[in-house]
Order: sequence, then structure tokens, then C-alpha cells
Amino acid sequence: MQLYVFAFLVALAITYCITPQVKDLAIKLGALDKPDARKVHTVPIPRMGGLAIYAGFVVAVLSSLRLNTEIIGLLVGGTTILIVGIIDDIKQLPAKVKLLGQIVAALVLVLYDIRIEWLTNPFGDMIYVDYWSIPLTVLWVVGLTNTVNLIDGLDGLAAGVSTIASITMFLVALQFDFWVIAVLMAAVAGSALGFLQHNFNPARIFMGDTGSMFLGYTIAAISVLGAMKSAATIALIVPIVALGLPIMDTAFAIIRRFTSGRPIFKPDKGHLHHRLLAMGLTQKQAVLLMYVISGCLGLSAIAVTEVNSRMAMAIIVILVAIAFIGAKKIGVLKEPDSAGSH
Repeated sequence: MQLYVFAFLVALAITYCITPQVKDLAIKLGALDKPDARKVHTVPIPRMGGLAIYAGFVVAVLSSLRLNTEIIGLLVGGTTILIVGIIDDIKQLPAKVKLLGQIVAALVLVLYDIRIEWLTNPFGDMIYVDYWSIPLTVLWVVGLTNTVNLIDGLDGLAAGVSTIASITMFLVALQFDFWVIAVLMAAVAGSALGFLQHNFNPARIFMGDTGSMFLGYTIAAISVLGAMKSAATIALIVPIVALGLPIMDTAFAIIRRFTSGRPIFKPDKGHLHHRLLAMGLTQKQAVLLMYVISGCLGLSAIAVTEVNSRMAMAIIVILVAIAFIGAKKIGVLKEPDSAGSH
């Protein structure tokens, strides 16, 4: 059996099997997601399900790969972000404290020498980023961590999108013969998919910030490892395109809040999934549509690796243009009230 198949199956089985126990633990600790005006569920649901995702991933990695400095750094950083998520799911941390925790978790990677050191110039040579390496790495990891966190608004959405993105990155890693990266991404995909069985509508448990931040962080960290192996930005472009849906949704939220004079970090009901529900789609239909969009973006990410730098840039520009036209059409760029979401 190929090692990546083994990692995928172990992560899937462990996560699937222990999620009910994690659900019981969440109820005991009072980690419950209570309904409010912005949320779409109507009864309190246990969260902190990310603990099961973490357990599945860690067991799969430890049973599939030899420990080295990079793997240890990834696991220590993942554990750090997990702890921040657990505290937040139980006690609701202020946004600034949560951000500080994310920065600390990103700096753990830097301490273990996992950092972005090279970027590709689309018109020629590689650029050595030198002392920009640390802030670039922190910005990248914190950015992707929050991106997955912000899309976790419907049953099965973050788990499904993360599964599709990690499968995309797994296929690209295989294409470039990055076996360690392939095994790590297979473990992420397995743990996200194992959790999805309990999280798809109607959800019995939410992954909470414990899960969404861990998934975003892990995908970001593994992509940095990939960039170090290949010394090419392609390893960073692939997750940007594969996670294009939550990234664009986050970008549109920032634009929407900034143009209407609202605080950027203040939640609203203007996200893509809110707009789809306001258009009359059910939760399941909205999530499945977003899976299809993520799948198309995943295929685009694979296409980007097959062409030269200029063609890759052209594909990305076309995708961004399509996203902006679509966002304008369904009202994602408007204030929720003026878009008629209430």
C-alpha cells in the first residue's frame, strides 16, 4: 500500500471514530455554539470538533513519516494553534488575543526553520526575500488560518472545501514527486473527510475555531514546506487558487466592510453562503454549489502548474475577474441590509 493511501485511511478512520467522544467532551466543557442573528443553526451545537481532526492528522503523520525537524515544527505549531482554538471555543477569546495566538503559532514554524525564502519573478529569476522571510511567513500562515476560519459558516462547508483543497495540493505534490508533502496533504484530506461525515447537514458537531484554524494553519505550513523543497512560488500559488473560494469571500468581506465604514473584523451576514441562502437555496444546496466551485478552482490550480509563469498569471487574473463579476451579481460586495439579506 502506498504510504499516502495509508496516511489518508488512518487519518480518516481515527477522526471518524473519535468525533463522537470529542462531541461528548465539548458538551462537558460547555463548548457550545449558540444560535444568534448571524448564524444559520437554530439550536446549540457542540463545537471543538477540530480536536478529532487534529488527532487523526497527528496519528497518521506519526505512523507514516519519520520525525525530522520540519515535521516536529509542523506538529508543535499545529498543537499551538489547536490550544488557541480550544480556548476560543470554550471561552470566546477577543479577536486581538486570537490573532496574537495565531502569530505565535506562525513563529513556531520560523523557529524550526520553516519559512518562505524564495519567490518566483513571473518575468524571470527567483527572488531571495532575505530578512522579509519572517514577516512574509507569518503573514501567509495567519492569512490562510483566518481564511478557512471565516468560511466555517454552514454545515460541512469548511471541512468539504479543506478536503478539496488538500486533495488538489496532494495531486500537485505527487506531480512534482514531493512524497513527504503528498503524505502530509493526504493526512489533512483524510482527517477533514472523516470529520465531514459528522458535520454535513444536519451537523451533529461543529469543528469550531479548533478545527478551522488548525486546517488553515496546517495547509499553510505544508505549502511553505513545499515552497522550500521546490524553491518555487508555485507551491504557494496552488493553495491560493485551491482555496480561492474562502480567500475571495474574505477579500470581499474586507472590501464590503471598508466601503461601508464598518470595522473589518466585525461579522456580518454578507458572506457568499449568506447570500446564497437569501437567494432561496437550502443549506445543502448552497454547500454543494460551493463544493463544485472549489472543485473547479482545484482543477484550475492543477492547470496552473502545467503552464509557464505568464500563462499561470493570466489564468489567475481570469479567475479573479470571474469572481468579481459573480460577487457583484449576487450582492456579496454590498452591505447585507442593502443586499436584502434580512
